[in-house]
Amino acid sequence: MTSRVLLSFILLFVSQTIFAQKPNEAIFFTQNKQIGKFHTISDLESLKKGELIKLYADRVEEIMTILPFLSLTNEAGVRLSDIGIKEDSRHLKVLRSNTEAVEKGLETTKTAIEELVPYADTEKIIWTILYYEEIIKKMRIGVNGSF
Repeated sequence: MTSRVLLSFILLFVSQTIFAQKPNEAIFFTQNKQIGKFHTISDLESLKKGELIKLYADRVEEIMTILPFLSLTNEAGVRLSDIGIKEDSRHLKVLRSNTEAVEKGLETTKTAIEELVPYADTEKIIWTILYYEEIIKKMRIGVNGSF
């Protein structure tokens, strides 16, 4: 009896995992790839260097994830079909391949940031975070927005 319950639970878990990922494979990027807060200079000046480096890396991640699709969408959760692209195997493969490449690139980039950026002056890290946030704001406005 216990083995049946365990087997049923495992099958349920596996099927949930498989089906939970299917709907997202046609999405350009999700909300969790976007930062939740923009900062002022005084906000950033009150943080320690380690916290600044985390913010720095998060902003790089959003830019690297969204920038390639900016001409298609600047909104999270948009599917291929939402903008008129057929969700066929070819397009899904291209999107999956891009997602994998970006994730691999981000892994390498985050390592470089963690290893090298701590040597930068705190003021330059703050300036760069603010600069990245301006880029992100403009990306979120979109191509039809006013700068």
